[in-house]
Amino acid sequence: MFAAVDLGSNSFRLHIGRHDGETIRVVKSARDPIRLAAGLDSKGYLTDQAMQTALESLAKFRGILQGYALDAVRVVATNTLRVAKNAPAFLPAAEKAIGYPIEIISGEEEGRLIYMGVASALPAPSEKRLVVDIGGGSTELILGQGQDIQRVESFSIGTVKQSETFFPGGRIDAAAFETAILSARSVFEDAASSYDHQYWTHGYGSSGTIRAMSEAITRNAIGDGELSLQSLEELKARLIRYGSTGNIDLVGVKPERIAAMVGGLAILLAIMQEIGITTLKAVEAGLRMGVLWDLQLRATKRDRREQSVRDFCRRFHVDHERATKVAGTALSLYMQTKPSDDGYAKSLYWSGLLHEVGMAVSHTGYHKHGAYLVENADLPGFTTREQRVMSAMVLAHKGNLRKLGETLTDPDFAKAVLSLRLAVLFMHSRIEADAGEVRLRMKNKIELELRRDRVIEHPTISYWLEKERELWSDIGIDFMLRFG
Repeated sequence: MFAAVDLGSNSFRLHIGRHDGETIRVVKSARDPIRLAAGLDSKGYLTDQAMQTALESLAKFRGILQGYALDAVRVVATNTLRVAKNAPAFLPAAEKAIGYPIEIISGEEEGRLIYMGVASALPAPSEKRLVVDIGGGSTELILGQGQDIQRVESFSIGTVKQSETFFPGGRIDAAAFETAILSARSVFEDAASSYDHQYWTHGYGSSGTIRAMSEAITRNAIGDGELSLQSLEELKARLIRYGSTGNIDLVGVKPERIAAMVGGLAILLAIMQEIGITTLKAVEAGLRMGVLWDLQLRATKRDRREQSVRDFCRRFHVDHERATKVAGTALSLYMQTKPSDDGYAKSLYWSGLLHEVGMAVSHTGYHKHGAYLVENADLPGFTTREQRVMSAMVLAHKGNLRKLGETLTDPDFAKAVLSLRLAVLFMHSRIEADAGEVRLRMKNKIELELRRDRVIEHPTISYWLEKERELWSDIGIDFMLRFG
């Protein structure tokens, strides 16, 4: 059983689901419409009140999660925590409140997870699709065919700011709507050709705001009853006649959805006009279902991150044999050091595969180029935090250790860095570092034992290990060498 928690700009939401052998059945859902994006001040900081409201919501979610026997939980945060300047300071308290790590995902990763959720709910395995998701702080457009994602973009426009900017105080009129639509069209106009109808046959809307619009159209007999351009224009006309969000009275639309729906309608009309969409279909699936499926894939050893790393290596022409040898050796050495858990194991292996990726930029300082690429690349499946960890490992595999600062105070991270550095040295010296060749321990000091005959056969290793000993000594860690 898995749980997905979505810390969105409009609402915090939770799904708990169980895989029944064919699909994931949601057994519990929860939603708290806290409108986090509205808690950003003029300088881009979350207000104290917004953070307190968020912490109270997270504590309630923690109580729900504790009622289930969960195999894995993933908490993802989207646009508001991506852009809030004080998000790093807020995260420790937020993680304590909910009891799990919080991953601030990129807009592109958000789009991929949304598509995974939508694709899981649709029967046609080869259908070419466009998925539109309008959130409180960002909007995602995703092209795909069946389960495969072909293009994903995230745009920094969402319902909260659109509503606050163009419909202040909840006032609605024709001029405000026209300006809101034109403003939104300007965001999408450069990308519109990439989502032309030639690339898809069916369009879907996946967000709660789009579902609210679809529900309003259907239950209030607006237009043709579909989520079409015609119906949306008629919905806009009706909202203008209401004149204010406080006057809106539509069957099936919850009061807390109204403000988001007004700004979302302007964005959706802009997308449909700019791309040339006549009709979409609202679908009851999206980010949270995508997170559940991603957890299921990881549990069955089909981790998207593995493929992302392999694709990245191919894109930058990494030497597969060298990379694989370093990654395998690093992981083997790491296990010898007896880390407290396997939290860094996958990151270490992937960092080993990626350690030479910077050579595509320059052989000089390639570890620095590689670290930058790994941290800033679009790597499907990875969170920002995971990419930072791998970036630090790639940077650390070569050169002095002072650049790592306080990160080496984490014993398991220090063991991972040591293992990667030695793996690279052994690869260059052509030493097979299996358990019979090398013994490695790291506690208060580093103890490395090598077979003497291997040192004789590969004389450069003595030079490199002496340099390595000096670099660890430079940061106050003793490095003992023994030859058996």
